[in-house]
Amino acid sequence: MARQLKPKLGLTDFNLKGIYISTYIPRRCGIATYTKDLTNGINVLNPKYLAEILAMDDTRETVEYPWEIKYHIRKDNEKDYLSAAKYINRSSCDFVSLQHEYGIFGGEDGQYILKLVQNIDKPLITTFHTTLLRPSEQQKSILNIIASESEACVVMIKEAANRLKKIYRIKEDKILTIHHGVPNIPFSPSHFFKPQIGYSKKDFLIGAINLIAPNKGLEYVIKALPQIKSVYPNVKFLMIGATHPLVKINEDEHYRHKLKKLVKQLDLEANFVEINEYISLENLISYLKALDVYITPYLDRNQTSSGTLAYAIGAGKVCISTPYIYANETLAQDRGIIVPQKDEKAIAYAVVNIIKKPTFREKIEKAAYQYGRKMIWEHVALEYLNLFSYVVNKKKSK
Repeated sequence: MARQLKPKLGLTDFNLKGIYISTYIPRRCGIATYTKDLTNGINVLNPKYLAEILAMDDTRETVEYPWEIKYHIRKDNEKDYLSAAKYINRSSCDFVSLQHEYGIFGGEDGQYILKLVQNIDKPLITTFHTTLLRPSEQQKSILNIIASESEACVVMIKEAANRLKKIYRIKEDKILTIHHGVPNIPFSPSHFFKPQIGYSKKDFLIGAINLIAPNKGLEYVIKALPQIKSVYPNVKFLMIGATHPLVKINEDEHYRHKLKKLVKQLDLEANFVEINEYISLENLISYLKALDVYITPYLDRNQTSSGTLAYAIGAGKVCISTPYIYANETLAQDRGIIVPQKDEKAIAYAVVNIIKKPTFREKIEKAAYQYGRKMIWEHVALEYLNLFSYVVNKKKSK
C-alpha cells in the first residue's frame, strides 16, 4: 500500500464521521491511551464530526467513561458484538476504525470480534497492534478474517507489515505503515527539568514508565544498579506506573513486592524510586524531560508497538531496550541501544557508557529526536485522515 496508496493520499478537507472500536480511557491500557491520543489529533483536523468511541468493557474493571463514549461492548458477552454491528449499520458513520489486539476481545484469542466485523456494512480500517511471528492456526485465521473484511490494514513498523505479507498472506496493496504517535516535546537537556520533579541536576535518572507487570523485566534494571552505582553513586532508577489492572486482579501486587524486596537485598533504597500511580500525560512528559535514560527491558520479543518507548524517542532520550520487534526497528541506526534480554551486566555497561561518553550520548539523543519528528500526533492523525478519506471515497465510487 505504501506504493499503491500513498501517492493518492493528500486530501485536507475532511468532513468524515468515524466510529472507533477500542479500549478507552480511563481504562489503564496502552491501546486505550493510544486511541484517546489519536482521536484527539483527528478531532483537531476534523472538527465538524468529532470521533465517536465504541468502547470495549472488561466487567472486572469499574470505570466512568467520558462523553465521547457512545456505545459499550462487554468483552465476554458474545451477543454484544452483534448488537454493536447493528448499531454501526444504523448509524450515519462513514467508516469504522478498529484497534486490534487479541486480548481486548472476548472468546478464545479474541474471536468474538469476528461477529462484529463480519456483520457491518461500513468501510472498516483495522490497526493491528500485534502481528505474531508464530501464530496458532486460530490466531492466524482470526487476523486473516479481520484483514479480509478490512479495506486497509495499518501497522506501526515495517517488520509488522512484512509479517502481514509473509506469514498471514495479506496483499501488499492493503497494508500501510503509520508510526505510533508522540506528543510534540521540545528538545532540551535533561538537567533543566530535574529540579522541577524534585531531583538534583547531578542525579543521573534512569526511568521506566509502564503498567507494571512481570513481562516488563524491571528486575534486571535493579540488578544492574550496583555496578552503575560503583561508577556514578548519584544514579537513580525511577519505576513509574501503577500495576497493570488485570495483573493486580490475578496476582495482586506480588511482582511489585518482589522488586522492592530485591531493592532492599541489594541495599539500593537510595537509588530506587517507586512512583506507584497511573500518571497523566502531562506528568509523563515532565518525567520524560528529566530522564537521562529511558529503558524498556521487556521479555516479550514479539512486541510490535510500545507507546512509552515511542514517547521517549519523541522526547530525544537515550533509550536502552531489549530486542523486541518495535525496539529493534525504531532504535536502529544509532537511535538507541539494544541489550540482550535478562542481562543486567549489559544494561549496566550501556548506562555507564552513556555516563562516560557525553558526545556519544548527544549523538543518540539527536538521532532519536530527529526520527521522532515523523511521529508527532498531528502528523499521524493527518495520515489516518487521509487514509480514511481515500477508503471512503473509493467505496463511494464503486
